[in-house]
Amino acid sequence: MTALLATENLTIRFGGLTAVDGFNLAIQPGDLFGLIGPNGAGKTTVFNMITGVYLPSEGTVHFDGRLVNGLQPAQVAALGVSRTFQNIRLFDELSVLENAMTGAHQHAKINLFDSLLRTARHYREEQRQRDRAYELLRFMGLEDRAGLPAKQLPYGHRRKLEIARALATEPKLICLDEPAAGMNTGEKAELSALIRKIRDELKVTVLLIEHDMKLVMGICEKIQVLDYGKTIALGTPQEIQNNPKVIEAYLGGE
Repeated sequence: MTALLATENLTIRFGGLTAVDGFNLAIQPGDLFGLIGPNGAGKTTVFNMITGVYLPSEGTVHFDGRLVNGLQPAQVAALGVSRTFQNIRLFDELSVLENAMTGAHQHAKINLFDSLLRTARHYREEQRQRDRAYELLRFMGLEDRAGLPAKQLPYGHRRKLEIARALATEPKLICLDEPAAGMNTGEKAELSALIRKIRDELKVTVLLIEHDMKLVMGICEKIQVLDYGKTIALGTPQEIQNNPKVIEAYLGGE
């Protein structure tokens, strides 16, 4: 099977610091894939190269058979890659529904003429985006809060709203950057079930960065471990848990 996402010898340097060194990754359609490692291992830097935020110093990123090196983040998103961030980035003054709708604009089927003159097509497209956003809020269990300003949501629900907005772009791959950060035990259990639903029901491939080892080991089928910008292990959760290099570099400190 051809990989949905593949990186080869992905390397990035900031001045004299090599943040990621020779990183190879292959994610198949339908994978629930975990990327873990200690703080500073280079995980979010990998996300930034995959999504077009950073241009690699060396190496390639292919998505769905296409070379994406040099594309802008919006162009990568249009190909079918969405992401969330470690620090939640919502439009606090907009409603929950409006926040979700901002993701749907990625595939708007209108032009400048329609927007300026408020044509019938403009209103049909706006309703399509509204319906899609509400559908995703219902999937996330947030439909009863659709009219609230985003700033009024509790922390766990804000995380879920950010995921809903990312899904509104209609991705083939969603990259989740520490989605469980700051959540309590109950919220993490709910998030685990939700991530599985995203893969199983929405048919979206998942790439997950997460520090909560119980969550990662409980839902990911393949896990790759970074340490100081280099891969030190790749395998199933059981293989990762029993890997001496991983125990020394990461799990041993848990």
